[in-house]
Amino acid sequence: MGLLDFISPGKKNRDNQMNSTQTHLRIAEIREGVVVLKNGGVRAVLKTSSINFNLKSEEEQNSIVYAYQNFLNSLEFPIQILIRSKKLDIDNYIDGIKKLGEKQQNKLLQEQTFEYAQYIKRLVEYADIMEKEFYVVIPLDPGRNQTGESTKKFFSFFQRLAPKDSYADIKQRRSEFNNLKKDLLQRINVIQSGLENCGLKVEQMDTTGLIELFYESYNPMTSRTQKLRDLANTSVTTDEEFTKQDTANKEA
Repeated sequence: MGLLDFISPGKKNRDNQMNSTQTHLRIAEIREGVVVLKNGGVRAVLKTSSINFNLKSEEEQNSIVYAYQNFLNSLEFPIQILIRSKKLDIDNYIDGIKKLGEKQQNKLLQEQTFEYAQYIKRLVEYADIMEKEFYVVIPLDPGRNQTGESTKKFFSFFQRLAPKDSYADIKQRRSEFNNLKKDLLQRINVIQSGLENCGLKVEQMDTTGLIELFYESYNPMTSRTQKLRDLANTSVTTDEEFTKQDTANKEA
C-alpha cells in the first residue's frame, strides 16, 4: 500500500487508479519527512506557533517586526506561508477522559466523568469552534527543472494531462533524493533560525505528520470519523525493496 492511499482512500482498484484523484496530485511519495513531487522536486513543511501581537508592548512589537524584516531580507529562495483553519479536534482528549472514567471505582464519579466527556464533545460540535495552524513550505527543485518560466509552465501543463508516473521517473527521483535532501536541510536551518529569532516555535513535520496533514486536507469530512491509526506499521516500499525490484527488472 502506498502513502497516497491514505490521501485518497477507497481507490484500491487498479483498473480505476488512472481515474482516481490521487493520480492527479503532484505528490509522488512522502519519505524521511520530505514531500517528493512527481517532477523530482522536494518540499519540507515546518509547523510554527503563533504570537498574539496585540498583547505585546510597543517595544516588543518593534522587536518582532524588526526580526521578521531581517528574516525576509535574508531569504534567497521562495517559501510558502500557509494558514489552515479547521474544526477543533478534541477526540484524543475525550478518549482520555473516558479512560479515566473507566478506571473510577466510585460509581457516582464515573458517571460524572462520562457526562463531562459528553458535555465537552457536544459543546465543541454545537459551537463549531475553529483552530488555526501555521505552516511554512520550503521548496527545492532539481537542476533539470531550472528552466525558463514559460517552458516550466508548458511542461507542467502536459504533465497534468498525462499524470501517470513511470518507472523511469521513480528511478530518477530516487537517485536525486539524497543530494536534494542535503540542500533542503540547509534551507530548513535558515528558515528555522530566522523564525525562532521572531519568537516562534518551529518544528519540521515528520513523515507521519505529513501523511496526516494531507489526509485531513483532502478528506476533511472523512478524517473526522476515520482516523489514521498505527502508521508506523503500514506496509510501504522501502529503499531495499526498491533496489531489489530495480535489479530484478534489469535482469529480466
